[in-house]
Amino acid sequence: MTQLTDERPTPPSAGARVVSPGPLVPAADFGPTDRRRGWVVTLLVTAIAAITRFTMLNYPTDAGTPVFDEKHYAPQGWQVLTGNGIEDNPGYGLVVHPPVGKQLIAIGEALFGYNGWGWRFASAVAGTLLVLLVVRIVRRLSRSTLVGAIAGILLIVDGVTFVSSRLGMLDIFLALFTVAALGCLVVDRDQVRQRMARVHAEGRIDLSSLGPRMGVRWWRFGAGIMLGLACGTKWSGMYFIAFFGLLSVAFDIAARRAYGVRKPWLGTAVRDIGPALYALVVIPLGVYLATYWAWFSSETGVDRHAVGNQIGTGGTFSFVPEALRALWYYSGKVLEFHSGLTNSAGNRHPWESKPWTWPMGLRPMLYYFAEGEHVSGCGGQTCVKAIMLIGTPAMWWLALPVLGWALWRTVVSRDWRYATVLTGYAAAFLPWFATLDRQMYYFYAVALAPFLVMALALVLGEILGTARDSAERRGTGLLAVCLYVGLVVANFVWLWPILTAMPITPELWQQQLWLPSWR
Repeated sequence: MTQLTDERPTPPSAGARVVSPGPLVPAADFGPTDRRRGWVVTLLVTAIAAITRFTMLNYPTDAGTPVFDEKHYAPQGWQVLTGNGIEDNPGYGLVVHPPVGKQLIAIGEALFGYNGWGWRFASAVAGTLLVLLVVRIVRRLSRSTLVGAIAGILLIVDGVTFVSSRLGMLDIFLALFTVAALGCLVVDRDQVRQRMARVHAEGRIDLSSLGPRMGVRWWRFGAGIMLGLACGTKWSGMYFIAFFGLLSVAFDIAARRAYGVRKPWLGTAVRDIGPALYALVVIPLGVYLATYWAWFSSETGVDRHAVGNQIGTGGTFSFVPEALRALWYYSGKVLEFHSGLTNSAGNRHPWESKPWTWPMGLRPMLYYFAEGEHVSGCGGQTCVKAIMLIGTPAMWWLALPVLGWALWRTVVSRDWRYATVLTGYAAAFLPWFATLDRQMYYFYAVALAPFLVMALALVLGEILGTARDSAERRGTGLLAVCLYVGLVVANFVWLWPILTAMPITPELWQQQLWLPSWR
């Protein structure tokens, strides 16, 4: 038996060569390398997404008119198309959101006219592109094309993004732009580390205790543009600016520490935070203002000429251009409208939900319902047609353990991949707890869906194992993942009738409503 002693290792003498027990810098891993295979798989999964999103896109309608909140955005999109790019008539509906989403809807209406195809076309394109982005982002996060493809398949069969991709509403655009922004930041992270590795290899890392300057970071600039478009779709895009800004700074600190910069925190403060504020705050603000180009150039835009009419021309802020003051006044009225939609003021909706129900989809949203003798096609005397916004339970009901595991991996293992996904999820979720008294609906959770899918795909990637694992371990992991993905697809197929308004019997309709809160 080996004797245990109190002997301590002798410290190396001065001048002795010390061999590090591990690498001094991270391995040269700056993204997946199977580019051709990656794009083939990405485009195949995206094509499947397009088929599901575009098939029978014009069905159903309410006697040829929009359904649910399409009744606001489809007419406003049409007025954008026919009214010089701006919705200037509140009689068309509540002009309470920035213009980008309605401008995108207008593109579809320009192509197909004022019909279901027209006011839903842009949403279907956005939903399809969202799948493509999730495949590429998860592939880069996991360094695995297979795991990226799994993420894409899961998003295809997610009921929330599926339904949102087939209706002319705004939330799918918000999800698209925020996910695109995250994707830009992930590529920026890898690019910064690649530049840092080159500087280290050239022996220039110690030329300054602050570390090197990183040069122009076009991907981070692109993230700023995407965040500006997100804010130009819905104001909740502002939350992502704050969360993604912190994420970008955290990436920079981690990169400088990983490559041995002597003062990584100070280096980030001096070298990176200023450009980050420009790219992720100034650029989004500029893009947001640019989305109002038609409003600025119009004579009939809502409150366009508020200065001198609703508000005075003098005062403390008289130096601000009148157009910007008018937009500030207009935005204030919109904020007042949203703030007034509170439960305490008696504004209650039968399908309202609060944020704590969103992660598991406990209170879905009924978008469309028809029954009676005029509804046929189910083989029975009476039929039901319905569209419900439901997160596929096989995924959404696992939200809490998946998010818990992601948090554990972030805090304990310091896994940047899970931290990245959690940041996006938190930006879409946590801010809503600050205004619990206002009306809220499950379609606000559309922005959660891509980040939930990303986290779930990363977990499945861990179950799959790595190439270093034994063949039996990999085979067992692959079997488990295939069975789970098959279960999710089967769950989606079961819900298909109430996601697409297929005629079904009242009995089958009741069988589809699994929880009392779904009724």
